[in-house]
Amino acid sequence: MDELEYDSTRLRQWRSGQARGFSRRTFLALTGAASAALAGVPSPARAAAEARPGAAAVPHPGARPGAAAGAGPIVKALPPELFKVFGTNAETRWPALKDVGYHVPVDRFFVRNHTSTPLIDSATWALEVFGAGLRGGPRTFSLADLRRLPPVTRSVTVECAGNGRGYFTSQQGQTVSGTAWGLGAVGVGRWRGVRLSTVLRHAGIGRHAVDVQASGLDATFVTGGVDLGPVRRPLPVGKALDDVILAYEMNGAPLPPDHGYPVRLIVPSWIGIASIKWVGRIEVSDVPLFSPWNTQFYRLFGPEFPAEGLPFDRQSIKSAFELDPGAAFPAGKPVRLTGRSWSAAGRIRRVEVSTDGGTTWRRARFTGPSLDAAWQRWELDWRPAAGDHVLLARATDVRGNTQPDVARFNTLGYLFDAAVRVPVTATGPA
Repeated sequence: MDELEYDSTRLRQWRSGQARGFSRRTFLALTGAASAALAGVPSPARAAAEARPGAAAVPHPGARPGAAAGAGPIVKALPPELFKVFGTNAETRWPALKDVGYHVPVDRFFVRNHTSTPLIDSATWALEVFGAGLRGGPRTFSLADLRRLPPVTRSVTVECAGNGRGYFTSQQGQTVSGTAWGLGAVGVGRWRGVRLSTVLRHAGIGRHAVDVQASGLDATFVTGGVDLGPVRRPLPVGKALDDVILAYEMNGAPLPPDHGYPVRLIVPSWIGIASIKWVGRIEVSDVPLFSPWNTQFYRLFGPEFPAEGLPFDRQSIKSAFELDPGAAFPAGKPVRLTGRSWSAAGRIRRVEVSTDGGTTWRRARFTGPSLDAAWQRWELDWRPAAGDHVLLARATDVRGNTQPDVARFNTLGYLFDAAVRVPVTATGPA
């Protein structure tokens, strides 16, 4: 159930040769590329983050019927007032979330692709559930089959593990590898679907099941000359049977192509890579499963970490203002600052805001409910004097986690959790 404990255990098993699904030979083939990345050459993890702009979206070998090529890396419109684009990825601009409500609308929800968005025909799509962890043979479910099962709807945060990566460099002066996200690689959606546990029980999951691994129908990921196959990452059976959703709707409508149509995983509290999009196959295994996405990618590397990297914990605590850095306000007039805070560890307990670079702090007012503890909206009234100012917001969750002044450095720039410094200006008479 705990991501860090599970990931640590799987890494030890993989290093001792208990590998199934990702060989040590493949790992060694990638090691040189990863080492080069620390010297400034793009690594597999960076390549996975930035992918290939314009890469063709073709179904992976053996994909279920229904996988088809997309027209480009991202299908939906990406107007500059809503998004900052990084090749196959698109970050939400925070001013675009002001006054839009609790859930992020589809037209401004961030996009994280390893390659390109596939266009899939739901009429021919099918989900294959297979593996030695089932009591019988494989089972196949159509979209209509899933819709006939008892539905569940939850507000869940989906956040890229590298969200905030750019601030390691711009705020802390540290060089990191990967897409230079601001804080916009996060979104809260209202996801409707069927519990993964319901589907697994209909498929005949056995008591001997150990791991569950979903695979996407997007193009296979190739790095360092090695085809790593479809994006996939295992879950322990305990997590799979707990709160994971096979979602087919987002914000009350069918999933859009860029967000996993026709069906995706939603894995609450775990880093975004766990919420596999465009799911076509789910393996239920009676032995530990491994993939590049839990052995080679999504690990903490750097001077204070072991050479093989430290396994990830769940995402960290963050806060964001609903404005762009450099925003201008009229001096001497009331301004209402708004923002959102979130934590994978639970509900936000308080948010403090500084308008003077961290010298003094005031408590922000919460606005609206925190649906399913996905995040909390807040506001603070301010009357700025003429001149330059630095805004900061820091949150504390119900478990006592508070945003630090400095995030823990790692060379791939994961889990940035420090309070972000946001420069603004007040113009006109004081």
